[in-house]
This record gives sequence, structure tokens and C-alpha cells, in this order.
Amino acid sequence: MTIPHHIDDDLLVVSKPAGLLSVPGRGEDKQDCLVARLQQQWPDALTVHRLDQVTSGLMVFARNARAHRALSDAFAAREVDKVYEAIVQGELKADSGVIDLPLICDWPNRPKQIIDHAIGKAACTRWSVMTKSAGQTRVALVPVTGRTHQLRVHLQALGHPIVGDVFYGADAASRVMLHARHLAFRHPVSGMALVFDDPPPF
Repeated sequence: MTIPHHIDDDLLVVSKPAGLLSVPGRGEDKQDCLVARLQQQWPDALTVHRLDQVTSGLMVFARNARAHRALSDAFAAREVDKVYEAIVQGELKADSGVIDLPLICDWPNRPKQIIDHAIGKAACTRWSVMTKSAGQTRVALVPVTGRTHQLRVHLQALGHPIVGDVFYGADAASRVMLHARHLAFRHPVSGMALVFDDPPPF
């Protein structure tokens, strides 16, 4: 059973475990996903945004068409505050920075994404160091844009791939050390400010 961080007539906020798809994939073996599990308890749950299968953390789901439209619009307009936490390989020299590198799907190797300055879509990530130890750095990540695999590719480009993200050149680990820890937005009906935090399990 999934225990929500928040539930009301308009939305659900839950934490997705690493390794679980957000939405169904192609094929019978990829039908188990967070939205399907939620719909067993709340049949009206509607997908608003996604997290990568390897990523854990906070997600919001709408429970009616009005809320779905308002939440989708808020994400599109960048009115939702999102903070991720990751552990990356190596020790970052600066305390903070901005990665502004355009991304595009590497079609022969999809779903892999690559940096392409000619035809890539604008992608921007703000990062700041939290702690450093044993050749690794724990960082807070704020995706200004929301491109597929954005945080993973940007950190790889920085020379510090996320620990466990073998898809983007990191050494293997028990999981990809990336977690959506903070989500803040206006309630789609009441307009009330909602803030959620979920500490990473690593």
C-alpha cells in the first residue's frame, strides 16, 4: 500500500521508490508502475509529471480534470519549485554553479540524451555542494528546465556523474543516487501554498 504525503479531493503527493516506472512502458513487462499502483487505491489518479525509473522521490498526481490542467500548466510555466539531492563521483571544486547545456535524444541509443549545441533544446540546472567525503560530493540540484535525463546528463558533462548511473558513465552502485526531495506549488483549486520534503534514503 502506498502512503501519501498528502491527499485531498484534488491531488495526491507520494514518494516513488527507485526502480519503479512512473507510468507504463511498452510491453507487458513494463505495466507495473506508480500510477497503476495508485489507481488501485485511487482510480481517479492522473499523471502530471514523471521521474526516471532510477530516481526516487516526490511526485504529485491530480484527481480530477480541473486539477490536472492547473497542475500541468504550473509545471509548464515553471511555477513548481523542485529540488533534487544526488551523490556524484569525485569532489566538486566550486561550491555552486549553473550548467547550461542544450539536450537532445540520441535516437540510435534512445532513451539516452546527449548535449547538442546545434539543435538541442535549452536545458539549465543549478547546483550547490552540500558535503564532500571519500571522493564523492553530495549536491542539491534545481532543474530550471525539465528535460529528459537532464540532471544525469548535466552532471556527466561536468565530469561528475551521479553515483550508480552506469547509463551515463558512472561506476555501478546499489542504485542511482538521485532523489526528488522537495516539491512546492500552489494548490490547483484553493491556491494555498503547499510544501513537501522527503529526505533521501541514501
